[in-house]
Amino acid sequence: MAEVIRIEPEAADDRFSRFDLIGWWDRKRLADARIVLIGVGALGNEILKNLALLGVGRVFAADLDRIELSNLSRSVLFREGDIGRGKAEVAAERAREIYPAMRVEPFEGNVVYDLGLGVFRWADVILGGLDNREARVAINRSAARVGKIWIDGAIERLSGVARVFDPAVGPCYECTMGENDWKMLEARRSCALLSRGEMELGKTPTTPTTSSVIAGIQTQEAVKLLHGLELLSGGGFVFDGVHHQSYTVEYTRKDDCPAHEIFEPIEVLDWSIAATKTGDLLERVRGDLGSEAVIETNQDLLDSLDCPACGRSEPRRQSLGKINESAARCPDCGGDRIPKFFHTISVNDRDLFDATLGSLGVPAWEILTGRSGEERRFYEFRGDRTAVLRSLA
Repeated sequence: MAEVIRIEPEAADDRFSRFDLIGWWDRKRLADARIVLIGVGALGNEILKNLALLGVGRVFAADLDRIELSNLSRSVLFREGDIGRGKAEVAAERAREIYPAMRVEPFEGNVVYDLGLGVFRWADVILGGLDNREARVAINRSAARVGKIWIDGAIERLSGVARVFDPAVGPCYECTMGENDWKMLEARRSCALLSRGEMELGKTPTTPTTSSVIAGIQTQEAVKLLHGLELLSGGGFVFDGVHHQSYTVEYTRKDDCPAHEIFEPIEVLDWSIAATKTGDLLERVRGDLGSEAVIETNQDLLDSLDCPACGRSEPRRQSLGKINESAARCPDCGGDRIPKFFHTISVNDRDLFDATLGSLGVPAWEILTGRSGEERRFYEFRGDRTAVLRSLA
């Protein structure tokens, strides 16, 4: 005879009482959890819905895009009246409707250029609901630098894969990339000033049923991670929706992969990126590491836009994530302009000393590197924490 599980009447009305019947379940771990969710489209909608149903307490939800009509067939949190609004903002609102006690803060911006490492260091779990390699590479390296595990999901047509990466110690996302993947990524990066629509050859075809399967596995791995259970770390769950077959795979760590670098130890500064002058940080770094020390940023910073056709060079120091496609055209001749970047600041860059780090395009709550030869120090700008996290702080 099957075991009969009895629920006490006084517990029947408790929102999460059925979860408590799972022997190892700890609702407090979920209530206290700090989740960073990157991408709230088809996968991200399902992940966020699951987190709300499970009673997760804090979620930082990031997405660059705005809602389109085609999103409505694959995104349970969006409505027709939301078209044109930011995905992150709407998803956060709807998640709070599902579970009012959940604190969800939306972030609308480019996660490659505009999201500092402090957010990733804050997280207990990083979940990716992404649709491009560039963002995955950025998250993979961010997770590695702060020693965090991240859970990736990818879907196409009726199939998909959920993968768990611990890039500081095991196989990471970049370890899984082949030569063709890198070629496609470089092609995307070479079009840094073009719109997303121009960079994509086409939209990825998928269904809501596929996204629900993969997002379910991703969320379940997150729950296991929060409870200290064994994960798919360094491996993936592959789902073939055509034949309803699934299997797990293991990935191999590449020792020469550049993405396994961890930033430690990290020195916490009560400074803000927007208020700190570049010269003041360089003075601090040189005091710690010597007169030859330099500042290194985690992203390429835009210095100027140069037109090879007519020779016009326009100084433009700001985040590349905030440059739109119109900037790609030269205002004089209409030709395609080439961005000129920098990621190192030294004593020779005196024209930058009075500029704040924020005005150069460094994201808030960033962790920057000071380097002198092989010696390095890492500085977290925690003065931005409350402004970035808001209700999650």
